[in-house]
Amino acid sequence: MKDFEVTARCGKARLGRLTTPHGVVDTPVFMPVGTQASIKGVPHDMLNCPVILSNAYYLYLKPGLEILKNFGGLHRFMNWNNSILTDSGGFQIFSLSALFKIRENGVEFRSKFDGSKHFLTPEEAVSFQFEIGSDIIMSLDRCMKYPSPRADIASAVNTTCAWAEKGLSAAKRYETGQKLFAITQGGTFPDLRRECTEKLMEHPFDGFAVGGLGVGEPLLLRQERLAENLDMLPADKPRYVMGMGPAPEIWDTVEMGADMFDCVLPTRNGRNAQAFTFSGKINLRNAKFKNDKLPIDSSCGCPACLKYSRGYIHHLFNVREMLAQTLTSLHNISFMIDLTQLIRDSIKNGTFPEEKKKFMNNWKGEN
Repeated sequence: MKDFEVTARCGKARLGRLTTPHGVVDTPVFMPVGTQASIKGVPHDMLNCPVILSNAYYLYLKPGLEILKNFGGLHRFMNWNNSILTDSGGFQIFSLSALFKIRENGVEFRSKFDGSKHFLTPEEAVSFQFEIGSDIIMSLDRCMKYPSPRADIASAVNTTCAWAEKGLSAAKRYETGQKLFAITQGGTFPDLRRECTEKLMEHPFDGFAVGGLGVGEPLLLRQERLAENLDMLPADKPRYVMGMGPAPEIWDTVEMGADMFDCVLPTRNGRNAQAFTFSGKINLRNAKFKNDKLPIDSSCGCPACLKYSRGYIHHLFNVREMLAQTLTSLHNISFMIDLTQLIRDSIKNGTFPEEKKKFMNNWKGEN
C-alpha cells in the first residue's frame, strides 16, 4: 500500500489516506498547533485527532535534543501516540527576523529565551526532526513578508530550494518511514512560485507544503496564488497549506485540492472568548449570553458542550477563570475536527458543493 493514496474525488477536492509511523491520517485534515509540545490551554489527551503540529525551532531551544532523546523522543515526552508534524522554523525566521541572520549555509540566530547564539544548517534542521521522532518533517525554508521586492523573493526562492536539497541529503541517513516535505515559496509572483515548485518537484520529497502566503497579502490575491500553486503540485503526494485556519477558507482550499491545514486560531480565539459554531463565531463575553443555558454549539459532542452552558463559560470569562479559555479552546479544536470530518464525508458522498454552499449560507461571521 502507498504511504499516501487518494481514495475519492469531488471536483478537485480529494479524500486521502496518509500513513505515518504512528498511524493513518485521513485527509483533508486539520492539525491543532502545539508549538512547544503543548496545545495552549488544552490537554492533548482530550483531543480526538490523528495528528498535531509542533515546532522544531522552539523544541531545539527548549527542552533541546538531549532531553527529548532521553525521554525516547517527542511522542513519549508528550505522551502522545498519534502522528506529529514538526515545522522547521522557517516562519520564525520571518516573524522573529530581528533575531535571525540568513547565511548561505544556514541561519544564525539568538534564542528568544535567553539571547544565546546558535547556528543551524538545513541539514541539522532536518536531522533534529528525525532524531526526535517526528512523523512528518518540514525542510527549512525562507519566508518573506508582504510586500517584498521581487529580487528579495527570488533570493528566498533560491535559498529555499538549496536548503530543501540539503535537507533531503540529510534525510537519506534515516530509513524509518518518517516523511520529509518540501515547502514552496515565491510570494505573490506566479512565475517565482512556479520556478520554486518545479525545482522542488525534481526531488523525491514525500509531500509538499505551500508556504509564504497569509503574511499580509489581500485575501483574493492569496486565494489566486494558492489555487495556482496547488495545481502545480503532483497529484500523488499530500498537499499541505501552512497556517490555514478560518473555516470558510478551509472549504475554499479543499475545493482547490489541498489535504492538510494548521492554524493557531482555534486556541487564540478561544483564549479571547471567541467560539466557533456552524452558524459562525460567537463572543462569549457578550452580555446576551449571561443567562444562556445552551451549550456553545448544540451539534457538538466535545466535553465543553456536553457539560457546560454558554452562561457558565460567560461567567468564567467575566471572573477571569482559566477554565474559560480551556473550555473554549477545546471546543474550537473539536469544531475544526468535526468540520474536516464533514468535508471528508461530503467528498466521499459526492456532495461537497452542496455541503459547502450550506455551510457558507449559515456562517455569519461573529455574532
